[in-house]
Order: sequence, then structure tokens, then C-alpha cells
Amino acid sequence: MTYAKDMPTDSERLALAVARLNRRLRQERQSDLTPTQLSILGALRALGPTTPSSLAAHERVRPPTITRTLNCLAEDGLVEREPHPQDGRQVVVSLSKLGEKVLGEERSRRDAWLQTRLKHLGPRERALLREAAAILTDLSDT
Repeated sequence: MTYAKDMPTDSERLALAVARLNRRLRQERQSDLTPTQLSILGALRALGPTTPSSLAAHERVRPPTITRTLNCLAEDGLVEREPHPQDGRQVVVSLSKLGEKVLGEERSRRDAWLQTRLKHLGPRERALLREAAAILTDLSDT
């Protein structure tokens, strides 16, 4: 006899699938950067030069987390800091050329692995994944 509690819910199945795909994509990484550091680099690429507080809000993390992460990235030459043009108490952070290169290499490796897997899917499955990607993006942004 199967009980309802034994059957995973839609949310459980989705969470498991996303977690497993995320873990597999992380396995394609070849840098020593953490997932948080790579996420910060990606956010800086998308946002352009911004303040640490804006970056923290975008990434939905606390300012001390951003500060620690940015310090590590700056030490490695992956981000640059400049004085804020209107507020001398703040800084503006941007992706350095090295940061752009490292992020690009990591994304290329990840995308190549995923593209190879997607080639084995039919047109309908790929279309469904395109739709699902948009829905997942909306879910994560709310």
C-alpha cells in the first residue's frame, strides 16, 4: 500500500531536480572559486559597476557576506573598487579583466557540458526546457 506521504510532491521533485542539476554543473567547474564567488562575478557582469549594498540586495545576501566575498575577489584581482562618484563613503565595484576572463571560462565549460546533454533531447523536450527556464527564473526572482 502506498501512502500519500510516500509520493513526492511537485515541489519536492522540482527541488530535487534543480539541486541535482546544480550539483552536476558545479562539478564542471575547474577553478578554486566558490559558487558564491562565481555568482557575485556573474552578478557584476550583469549589473555593471555597482555598490556592495546594491550587489548584496541583488544576490539576497547580507552586506557582511558581500564584503567578505568582495575582499577575496579583490585580493585575487577579479574585481576592482573605485570611489563612488557622488558619495565618498561608498565604493563602486566592477568586474576586472581577469574576472571577466575567469567567469567566461567557467561559463563556457559549464555551457559546453550542458549543450552536449541537450543535443540528446528532441525538439519538444528542448522547447519545454526553454519554457521551464523562464518559469524557474521568474520563481527565483520573486
